[in-house]
Formats: sequence, structure tokens, C-alpha cells
Amino acid sequence: MENINSRLSTRTIVLALTVTCLALVATQSVSAVETMEIGEDGLPMFLTDGEGNDNLEMLTFFTFFLGYIAMGAAFVFFIVERNNVAPEYRTTMTISALIVGIAAFHYYYMRGVYADYGTVSIEYRYMDWIITVPLMALKFPSLVGKDAITDNKFAGMGFTAICFLGALIMIGFGYAGEAGMMNEYLALVLGGMGWAMIIVATGTPWTSGLGVDNSKIAPELMWSTNALRWFIVVGWIIYPIGYLFSPEVAISEAVNQETMAVLYNSADMINKIGFGVVAWMGAKKASAMVA
Repeated sequence: MENINSRLSTRTIVLALTVTCLALVATQSVSAVETMEIGEDGLPMFLTDGEGNDNLEMLTFFTFFLGYIAMGAAFVFFIVERNNVAPEYRTTMTISALIVGIAAFHYYYMRGVYADYGTVSIEYRYMDWIITVPLMALKFPSLVGKDAITDNKFAGMGFTAICFLGALIMIGFGYAGEAGMMNEYLALVLGGMGWAMIIVATGTPWTSGLGVDNSKIAPELMWSTNALRWFIVVGWIIYPIGYLFSPEVAISEAVNQETMAVLYNSADMINKIGFGVVAWMGAKKASAMVA
């Protein structure tokens, strides 16, 4: 009974904090709306001013808004579900909540920048990625357990160091290319090396990684582990595709910031929320086995 009351108390606190945060955000939103031009339909004027591709601009605005709401909802879900898994998997749920929670705040500000100025902010985007991408890689030790993490090293670096350095390389060169700080195609190739480092460390759906030994992963966790690998190996392909549609990279004359934003926003929702959901499924299944 005491355990049930503790869970209810935790959920009540989480929901109260969430409502408070949403109320604060809503207050800021009202203030922001007062500074932007609003059309008769209640939408920002630049979305319906008859200039450019209104449908694509509307879709971009919608995906920013949807991303903010979806990430926020996922944050609440993962926090509430944290107490419904075995203690050894609660760190996994905490990391899942951090990833989508951080993304929700960045999406709120990216949506605001686009609504106010009609500009897609790459700065907020990369601030989000530089925090959340390493956290996504760290899902592996928290889910599969420390026994499945090998002592293998590459250039003196273990699993965690390889993943962090790979994330810094991938995100750093991606930003350098999109910000026009270096040749955009060279930046894409160098950033891809960081992606390859993370794949080498975590493994693929068909092989163990340098830092993860499949033979030491509990059978009930293998599906979730391989699902996480599918997200990294296949799901992350959307990001370099979005990069090619960046106005700075300009793979063709038809590219624009809206196309890039829609691709990035879609990839983020699929990968960040999906990453957390499959980890939660594995944690629930493993928790049931030890109950």
C-alpha cells in the first residue's frame, strides 16, 4: 500500500510540474503573439501572405508545433513510467525523458523563431543535438547492463568516449557545414565519420559492436537493443538527407529551409520518441521476467 501511495505521489508531482511548465510557456507564447503580425485566421501573417510556398511553410510551422507537443507528451510518459520498471532500468527511462524533454524546449524556441521571423534556426537545432545525441548512445549501457559493455578500446577510448567523440564530430562538422564555416560536402563526409564511430561502438542489428557484446545481453532485451541499432543505422539516414536540403548546402536550386526543417523535424520525432519507446518496451519486458 505504501508503495502504491508513493507511486501516486510521484505521478501527482510530475503532472503538477508539467502543468506549471506548460502554463509558463503559454504565458510566454501570449507575450510573443503580441509582437508578431497575426492574420485573420489567427496564424502568423507570413504563413498566409501569398508569397512563396504557403503549404510548405504551413507544414513547417505544423511540424515545429507538433514536435514541441509530442516531445513534451513523451517526457511526461517516460517520467510516469519510470516507477513501473525494475530499478535497474530506471536510468534508461530517465535518459529517455531527458532526451525528449530537452528536445521539447528547443522545439518550443525553434517554433517561436519561425513564427516570429520566418527563419529556421540551426543554432537551436544544433544546441539540441549536441546534448541529446550522446544521451541516445548512452541508452545502450543503461538498457543492456554493464556486463554487456566490453572493455575493448579503440585509440585508447572505450565505449562511452567513442560515442561522445563520435557525437561531437558528427554534430560539430554538421553545424560547420550548415553555417558556411567550411566546405559543406567535406563537412558532410567528416560528420559521417562521427556517425560511423557510434555505429562501430554500438553495433548493428546483425552484429555485436566494439563496445557491446550480444552474447551477454538478456534474451528479453535483444529485440529492443536491435531496434535501437536500427534507429541509429537506418533512422539517422534522414539527417544527412535533410542536411543536403539546407540552403547553405543547396544540392539543387529547388531546396529551401522549409524542406530541410520538415525532414529534420520528422527525423527527430521518429528517432527521439521511438528510441525511448523501444527502450521502455524492453525495460517492461525485462522487468516482468524478474518480478
